[in-house]
Amino acid sequence: MRTSSLPRLTLDNLGFLLAKASQRFNERLSAALAEHGFTDVRPSYGSVLMPLFEQDGLRVGEIGLRARLSKQSMTRLVSDCERSGLVRRRRDEADGRAFRVELTARGRRLRAVAEGVLAELDDEVLAAVGPHDTDALKTALKGVMEL
Repeated sequence: MRTSSLPRLTLDNLGFLLAKASQRFNERLSAALAEHGFTDVRPSYGSVLMPLFEQDGLRVGEIGLRARLSKQSMTRLVSDCERSGLVRRRRDEADGRAFRVELTARGRRLRAVAEGVLAELDDEVLAAVGPHDTDALKTALKGVMEL
């Protein structure tokens, strides 16, 4: 922990670099998805979609835990994804009071497109920083997520 001086407020600030790297990645992702006809898909939808791409049919609270967002934030994002025709809610057969969120046909088409787009973006990162640094970057980002 730094006690002797305040962090330098420069363009090399870690938070700034993380935010700008994320912004650039999302710009590239949005542009690539738009080229495939998904012009309405916002980067924030990834917080709903990535957990569902991994395991479809989750409850809103489960999606929130995996995406590290509150249930309230997740409910709003799920509604946004519903309006875009990417997901739908259905009653949980085990608990009629709860809902599960599942991908629609359009959501499954997006999954196939996103898989290819994200693979291309990952390949670009690998080419730019190399395999060793890519592994280190993944490890570091997971560590930052745990802060």
